[in-house]
Formats: sequence, C-alpha cells, structure tokens
Amino acid sequence: MAVPKRRQSKSRSKMRRGATRWRAPILKSCPECGTRIPSHIACPSCGYYRNRQVLTVEAL
Repeated sequence: MAVPKRRQSKSRSKMRRGATRWRAPILKSCPECGTRIPSHIACPSCGYYRNRQVLTVEAL
C-alpha cells in the first residue's frame, strides 16, 4: 500500500481544500413568467419547461 514519504504542509492542505468551498447556485430566469429558477427543472410558478406546459399550476 502506498504511504506518503513526507508530511504535507498546512499551506498545501489548505490550498487543496480551497476548491471545496460553497458557491451560490446559478439561477436563470423563466422565459414565460420571469421568475428565477435553477436550470433543467420545470418552473414551479407557471409550470413551463423548454417552452412547453408540463405542470398544471393552481392559482392560490
């Protein structure tokens, strides 16, 4: 089994872990109603996905 020959420095460990930071989700606007939604899901407010009605949304 492979074993590291030398101990990794604190600086190098922190640099490696820097890539796992939290990032805000990228949102796009719905072309039908304009609300901000994540990609590749049907809009929960109007029910459209890729310019087609896929969900029936009841008005409150």
